[in-house]
Amino acid sequence: MYELLYQYFQEKTDIDPKRFDSFCHYFKPKKVKRNKILLSAGDVCTFNLFVNEGCVRIYTLNEEGQELTRYFTFEGKFGTALTSLIEQQPSFEYMQCVEKSELLIISRQDFFHLVDTVPQVNDVYRDVLEMAYITSQKRIYGLQGQSALDRLKWLMHYQPRILSRLSNKVIASYLGVTPYTLSRLKAEL
Repeated sequence: MYELLYQYFQEKTDIDPKRFDSFCHYFKPKKVKRNKILLSAGDVCTFNLFVNEGCVRIYTLNEEGQELTRYFTFEGKFGTALTSLIEQQPSFEYMQCVEKSELLIISRQDFFHLVDTVPQVNDVYRDVLEMAYITSQKRIYGLQGQSALDRLKWLMHYQPRILSRLSNKVIASYLGVTPYTLSRLKAEL
């Protein structure tokens, strides 16, 4: 149940099995059905999660009710509505399992307790923050001003598993195009 999480900590830190065993019980396993909403806009995010299996999508709705996807968390990664988690203000984002998923969920209180008391968890948290910043910068500058076809090519190069695992509707919301446009673009390639 905790093998993938342990592997993640091993890749990022100098953790030993005894140290990991001393805190892994804070992460509670949860099986979630496809399309289940984990967090709704307007709710305060009180948890962080690690994906053992499946995919979690983080998105918002614009004024017209159109979904705009910011991020996907696949196996072996952490995911949360980070701004709401940190500020403890209502989230402007939704978190949804877009596949049947197995998650490890840790409460905000327990997570920040571990950040403060376990150096390896602090290292992982810093890495998560750094990667979130880098990913958002690459996405903003990588997609800004590009044609829809170039955005699709960017996705194929930098995040190919999104294309092989998720629906056109969800992918289109990530690229900022309609599902029809996405189908047309795929046909052009």
